[in-house]
Amino acid sequence: MTGLLLVILSVSMTIPAIADAAEGGMVWPQFLISATASLFVGMSLVLGSRSRQFAIGVKEAFVLTTLSWIVIAAFASLPILLSMPEIGISGAFFEAMSGLTTTGSTVIANLDETARGILLWRALLQWLGGIGIIVMAIAVLPLLGVGGMQLFRIEMSDHSKKLLPRAGPTAAWITMTYGALTLIWAAALWTAGMSPFEAICHAMTTIATGGFSTADGSIGAFNSSVIDWIIVTGMLVGSLPFLLYVQAVRGDPLALLRDSQVRYFLALCLISAVLMTAWIFFRLDAPVSTALRYAAFSTTSIVTGTGFTTTPFDNWGAFPVTLLFFLMFVGGCTGSTTGGIKIFRFQVLFNSIRTELSHFVRPHMISAPRFNGEPVPDPIIRAVRAFFFVFILSFACTALLLGLHGYDFVTSTSAAATAISNVGPGLGPLVGPANNYGPMENSAKWVLSAAMLLGRLELFTVLLLFLPRFWRT
Repeated sequence: MTGLLLVILSVSMTIPAIADAAEGGMVWPQFLISATASLFVGMSLVLGSRSRQFAIGVKEAFVLTTLSWIVIAAFASLPILLSMPEIGISGAFFEAMSGLTTTGSTVIANLDETARGILLWRALLQWLGGIGIIVMAIAVLPLLGVGGMQLFRIEMSDHSKKLLPRAGPTAAWITMTYGALTLIWAAALWTAGMSPFEAICHAMTTIATGGFSTADGSIGAFNSSVIDWIIVTGMLVGSLPFLLYVQAVRGDPLALLRDSQVRYFLALCLISAVLMTAWIFFRLDAPVSTALRYAAFSTTSIVTGTGFTTTPFDNWGAFPVTLLFFLMFVGGCTGSTTGGIKIFRFQVLFNSIRTELSHFVRPHMISAPRFNGEPVPDPIIRAVRAFFFVFILSFACTALLLGLHGYDFVTSTSAAATAISNVGPGLGPLVGPANNYGPMENSAKWVLSAAMLLGRLELFTVLLLFLPRFWRT
């Protein structure tokens, strides 16, 4: 599987190589070298395992998932490292991991002067990472029972003991839907005033809720309310369950409306945008239309983990910064490209707490937390509670490790939050929305790269590999 992914990655590298060569750029040889290396290693792995019959079980799936993401990130960093040797190995790996995990944090300064091949590669990494995340969240994690993801187990007609017996058809439908939405948003952004290159790059990073831009000023560089609202809509689309889009295409258009996590997520986005609009209008004396535009964009960008910016939000005051900081942890819906804790886990946790409180009033009452109208089994409730605890612990450990590097509280906590929630921009003068992660120490970049991977793979997929009992069973 890893070999096949490397082959796909090598083919993908030819796209920015061709684009750069067509523009008369200077980085296309680096892409061809990287593509050749990826293809050689990938084909070696494919041919080396061709004669063997593998039945992937749960243990193998955990190892393979984590290993694949690390290996792909390492090879994806090659063209960045060869084209921009000044950022070093740690910076190149950080950029590649940020792209594949759709985090959106960057170490590259002066994006306006960066080669188009590199800009396209960054966008393509987020697009590829987005589709990989969707397939993993729908087809892999539910079967592994990670963090309560059993709620989204797909009914399969093939009840064999092999893992993922029908992942292929599901992935095909999702990929077609994902690609169609990307093309729609590219056309919309082009019509709104972006160049074809900018429209394609931003469409890929919008639907993937990644946040990589082609300009230092992010979306604010275009200074267009139309573009802002197109991006807002795209971020919301990318944060909803893609399997429901497939169901809608296949004859069930009301599937999205029936899903409780979709309704809760959209309600959260609306309430956050209203609160932020009121603050900007009354405290910053901005016109209503401007306040609504900035508020909707910023809250949607943060809660979906996209990380686009129109204007630096860290100078709006204490309330907006606090609100946006907490929204970093939320994320979107399961089966989307978003990171964070995910809406469904908040629903399960709140419903379980409400049930426990009801038992205090009526001890003999028999009730169970419900999700989408169905009772939630106790093992899933325990898994969700464990996920919350491990998520907070991982966030705290990451922040402490950054604090050991000498970074202040705001920088350490916000960088840790954006990494483990796969958001992108942090807070403060070093990693705020107007800055980048380039000045950070190399060891800090490795810490954040690990946190990005940890958050992207839903924590347990990675942490279980460090449990001795896992290897003994």
